[in-house]
Amino acid sequence: MKEAPRPYRIPFNRVHLTGSELAYIAEAVERGHLSGDGAFTRRASTLLEETLGVPRVLLTTSCTHALEMAALLLDLKPGDEVIVPSFAFVTTVNAFVLHGARPVFADVRPDTLNLDERSLPALVTARTRAVVPLHYGGVACEMEPILMTAHRHGLTVVEDNAHGLFATQRGKALGTFGALATQSFHETKNITCGEGGAACFPDEETAQRAEVIREKGTNRSAFLRGQVDKYTWVAEGSSYVLSDLLAAMLDGQLEKLDRIQAGRARVTAAYRQALPAWAERHGVRLPAVDALRDGNDHIFHLLFASEGDRNRAMAALRAEGVMATFHYVPLHSSPHGRSLGQGGAPLPVTESVAGRLLRLPLHPLLSEADVERVIASVLRSL
Repeated sequence: MKEAPRPYRIPFNRVHLTGSELAYIAEAVERGHLSGDGAFTRRASTLLEETLGVPRVLLTTSCTHALEMAALLLDLKPGDEVIVPSFAFVTTVNAFVLHGARPVFADVRPDTLNLDERSLPALVTARTRAVVPLHYGGVACEMEPILMTAHRHGLTVVEDNAHGLFATQRGKALGTFGALATQSFHETKNITCGEGGAACFPDEETAQRAEVIREKGTNRSAFLRGQVDKYTWVAEGSSYVLSDLLAAMLDGQLEKLDRIQAGRARVTAAYRQALPAWAERHGVRLPAVDALRDGNDHIFHLLFASEGDRNRAMAALRAEGVMATFHYVPLHSSPHGRSLGQGGAPLPVTESVAGRLLRLPLHPLLSEADVERVIASVLRSL
């Protein structure tokens, strides 16, 4: 009989429950309002609005659905183009492709692994409608030149802030630079409700249009506020409203944000203290540090000198019970990406980084002994 595989002694990620999530979920059940936009949804939305300094936040079923809302707000037509980094998760591009757009894949910077703003002007055509920068690992993109290029060509900037919630650039929160931004509360993110997301809006007019899309294309939200005497179908939309049951868990996470972030910062600090000499010796690069960017400790990655070194280190770590993992098969080289994208135009940084990157475990439940074990395994890996 084949023996079942043993779980990793140090998993890549674990959800950190802060103490009130289950009580709030029970309260939501007792209130009898489990669908969206109940008391917990309102509270979580307000907490996010106040923390980020944005006028409106709408909770959604996922960051993917928040991006789909963005695509509907853009009113994309077949043949319209959206510039996206190739080094990103598939939902960054899928949300726009589903609504008729053609993706134009951009290369990333070798330092931050974010969309290379220097490549944007050459990628813009008469059909370009939007740019979607992803703040990789919670490290800010170069937003000023991205916004300048977008303004020059009349493009909309949609920030995919799935990694970057509570990180800043020059003191300004990521997710507040573009015309709108999307957030993720997937279980792998700093703050989670299992599955979930949000869309953030800098103005009330766009938020009200998004409300309609989020409510299946109806003006139900305006009806519930007493602004119309009945609600009906007024536009295209879908069911993007987060259950109040999940919003209850999100509330419990948000109110203990400082504790969660401190736990992640502790792990990052230990890695940064222990690994530089080893990294320099083996030609491994640690995540970029920049005084103008305050990250959120979402990812700690190692960028090896070669794919072979990365694969040897990953195998060595896993053999010792440490779950370390790679990130992102480039979108432009994927089977579907090749059929939709730029005809196989080379993106050398993306192609190089994808084969050399390894992410280490990073979550608040890692004990000091766990972190020491991860570090010791890394030091023995090459």
